[in-house]
Amino acid sequence: MTTLMRPGVPAGGFKTVGQIHATNNLVVRRNQNAMGVAVELLVSHTSDAPVVNEQDEFIGFISEFDILRVLEAQKDLNQLTAEEVMVKERISVSNDTSVDEAVKIMGTRRLLSLPVETHGKVTHSITRHDLLRAWIGLGIDTENKLCLINASRSLPSYTRSPMISIPKSSMSYRVVRYCA
Repeated sequence: MTTLMRPGVPAGGFKTVGQIHATNNLVVRRNQNAMGVAVELLVSHTSDAPVVNEQDEFIGFISEFDILRVLEAQKDLNQLTAEEVMVKERISVSNDTSVDEAVKIMGTRRLLSLPVETHGKVTHSITRHDLLRAWIGLGIDTENKLCLINASRSLPSYTRSPMISIPKSSMSYRVVRYCA
């Protein structure tokens, strides 16, 4: 595993899902209106979310693709619940799951995010973005500092920072990510 050694990153890099600072805390209730779910996904810039029942047990997963399929079938999202739109297959990991295993699951199943269960309850999801950040060794604090950089300037403008050292071979792109 190739990682950058930065503050907030464990020695040797992140090894388990539980060590990763996840950026997707969205969890949907089974009886939530499907239109409301669509709006929540859009507003939160999240592609999908786990669906839970009244006891907060993981019962399914809803994605933008699921909602698009319903719209393509000419159904009214205002008349449907998350449970009626969701995929019932439950794929999840625990805090003890290795980063390697999470990457394999997401790649094999073509998932954009993966729910994390703690004591039988979904607490959050990890995204491909979270796994990439963990894999290369960027802590969330370092990533957030990168977001403060003026997007109109190229990467060389911040390589003088003592916190960040970007290899010269990586200097051909610009920071354009929206940072909340």
